[in-house]
Amino acid sequence: MSEAEKKQRPGRKPDWLKKRLPEGSGVVRVEKLLRKERLNTVCQGAKCPNRNDCFQKGTATFLILGSVCTRHCRFCSIPGAAPAPVEPDEPARVARAALKMGLRYVVVTSVTRDDLPDGGASHFAAAVRRLKDDVPGVQVEVLVPDFLGDREALLTVLESGPAVLNHNVETVPSLYSAVRPEADYRRSIDLLARAARWGGGLVKSGIMLGLGETIREVRELLSDLREAGVDLVTIGQYLKPSAGCLEVKEYVTPEQFEALAREAEELGFRGVASGPFVRSSFQAAELLESADPGVDS
Repeated sequence: MSEAEKKQRPGRKPDWLKKRLPEGSGVVRVEKLLRKERLNTVCQGAKCPNRNDCFQKGTATFLILGSVCTRHCRFCSIPGAAPAPVEPDEPARVARAALKMGLRYVVVTSVTRDDLPDGGASHFAAAVRRLKDDVPGVQVEVLVPDFLGDREALLTVLESGPAVLNHNVETVPSLYSAVRPEADYRRSIDLLARAARWGGGLVKSGIMLGLGETIREVRELLSDLREAGVDLVTIGQYLKPSAGCLEVKEYVTPEQFEALAREAEELGFRGVASGPFVRSSFQAAELLESADPGVDS
């Protein structure tokens, strides 16, 4: 490592990012159920620091369409490789697991499947419909890829009736070539704007801090999201999940996250979650409830 690279590194992880992973019967129970139903979660695949918190509470974010991705984003630990064929019974297995876990709010996401004609949109829709059919009173949030800008694919998902359509922009436009080389910022903003115009539920997006963005760029991004019609926004700290991923450039303080939350609220977002351990799907039901107190989650 060069001297310049050493200077760029932010040093040891601060106290506010040191977290003891809880263990207990809830964690074991969820892991056992996921194995039995042959299901993946983004909690495990992306090495989320909140995964044991969620498992202990009996919840998880389901990762459909396989465990490998057709893209190679440099912030993510999910491997990029040739994906396996789509499993038609996966929506049923997701619904069965959600029912056994007693979930009233379910988050479904996926790896990016640029190899599929519709990017996996029909599979998302099948998962939403099966959950709504099989789990009484369930609310479903989908965290979707950009579908390469395919409008029909987005419409397919929206017509299945998710309570929340989430698509993360992840970072500021200037960092896309380094962080998300196969994605396009404007394409993501356009998807969110279409979802706001066409959908019946709320629209959500999320970003990571600590990758080298400036506060001005973050403010401009938040303004872009609000102008697109995004209702809910999450802001969290990027943490390097594996050796091949980008280094952390900065550890943002809790006070800075709180200040950004206030700015986002002033822009008119209906729900804001901002903090070092905030992730797009963490406590998703609570964020929806804060935006719409009438929702029974």
